[in-house]
Amino acid sequence: MSGLRELAVSFVVPGPCGVAIRDRLKHLTPQDEKVLRAVGEHQGALASRDLKARCADGHDHSADTWASRKRELTRMSSSRIAGAITKATHDQWALARRCQAAFIQNLAAGITMLRHRLSLPIGERGTKRVAGGYRSKNEWFRKSRRLAMLEDRHTAAVADRQAGRVRVVRGGKRLLNTRHHLTRAQLTEEQWRERWEAERWFIAADGESGKRFGNETIRVTPDGEVSIRLPAPLAHLANTRHGRYTLTSTVAFAHRGAEWADRIEANRAVAHRIHLDVDRGRWYLTASWQRPVVKTVPLATACAQGVVGVDTNADHFAAYRLDVHGNPVGGPRRFFYDLSGSAGHRDAQLRHAITRLLHWTEQVGAKAMAIEDLDFTAEKTREKHGRRKRFRQLISGIPTGKLKARLVSMAAEHGLSIVAVDPAYTSRWGAQHWQKPLATPHRTMSRHDAAGIAIGRRALGYPVRRRTAPPPHDRSDRAGHRTVQAGPGHRGREGTRPPTTDRPPGGPSPSGKRKREPSASNTVRDAPRTQQWVQDSLTRTG
Repeated sequence: MSGLRELAVSFVVPGPCGVAIRDRLKHLTPQDEKVLRAVGEHQGALASRDLKARCADGHDHSADTWASRKRELTRMSSSRIAGAITKATHDQWALARRCQAAFIQNLAAGITMLRHRLSLPIGERGTKRVAGGYRSKNEWFRKSRRLAMLEDRHTAAVADRQAGRVRVVRGGKRLLNTRHHLTRAQLTEEQWRERWEAERWFIAADGESGKRFGNETIRVTPDGEVSIRLPAPLAHLANTRHGRYTLTSTVAFAHRGAEWADRIEANRAVAHRIHLDVDRGRWYLTASWQRPVVKTVPLATACAQGVVGVDTNADHFAAYRLDVHGNPVGGPRRFFYDLSGSAGHRDAQLRHAITRLLHWTEQVGAKAMAIEDLDFTAEKTREKHGRRKRFRQLISGIPTGKLKARLVSMAAEHGLSIVAVDPAYTSRWGAQHWQKPLATPHRTMSRHDAAGIAIGRRALGYPVRRRTAPPPHDRSDRAGHRTVQAGPGHRGREGTRPPTTDRPPGGPSPSGKRKREPSASNTVRDAPRTQQWVQDSLTRTG
């Protein structure tokens, strides 16, 4: 047991802090599209210019530089638009810094693994926990060159971080690189240019509490009428008073429409964003707002009615219902999904599987779901699983970040709590202690089903194993109760364990006392009996 790492404490995941809904802007006139394109292009150029200035400031950024940039933007737009652009710039710069730190951490993990494997003799076998040496001198030589390359990248990345330099692409690095592979992407240069320009547009406004309908720049009335406050250079395109342009299209949010209407009628802050889906040729308006911070319930309260342990896999969720004492109830449930295909297909599959999982959790009466706090950052390195390409593709295909965010947000709408547990050894210990005892001729238990039980027991605060060792004394009141599930006050918690009857023929009895040899029988038997009855009952409370 000394080689096992220390397990992290389970905790209740905080609920979502914001809401976003979207609706399509239908039946736009050519003039409407012309105005939206002009506004997006103008404000997008301002956002690119401001991001360049923020990246140039680096660590020298201060409130004075921020105010200076905002004053320059205000002259070419408005004060509210300038505030929205600078806030988006700061968020994008902070995201780039976080990505830079993750990149440095990934490089450091690869360098450590390469140095370890290069230090081992060629051909030395590894273990499940530690990788071995390389197979040949040729592989050792190629990995030594890769180590030098990673060290150069790590040095350059650390120097950039210390100097405050980040590299950001407005519009996305992936779309930028697609310009060099138009044939593979099945795009023409004009199609790619249209996508690139649309991604770099900026038609967004932050919400303002106390203002009319919660937003002065992009205003949406309760009837669905959308109007935009045009920037100063485009004020001549206005079709209503105060330099505003009202679209002919109206919106009607089908999802959370009542909640959105309550907010805007009370003049509470609601942020709006308009964007163009180039593939479909459609315009959309997204409304978003923040939720008040709600204190998470204690872990004991969340698990007061039991818990549903969920094991996340590459193609399904394996769920098992556990009562408050940690005993599995009923049978395993599996909710399958397919993560192949396009991003939209993967997202729909994941959303559908989570919906079925939440509905089943409500049916069984549980108020909490236990899930592993997965993070494959250290497991995706090429240096750790270089030859296991399919395994690297498997763990890279599980969208852990999107899964966590979507599960938490959807569970909050159903009134369910999410408990995050340490993922260490759940599959191994679950298969060791629960897979075989729960398997019956009519119920097939997989390793993933047993892992769901282990996850649920860890969330409840119980060890994964089914039963602790018996007390050293002859009475339970002198050494404590025998089971780890039942607490004080439960009937049957100090019940004696049934005697063990399985022992080899001619071996000592379980009590250790020698018994009288049985007398010879005159009955003729065809063959000695070889079948033995094994007592392996599950712990239950009375």
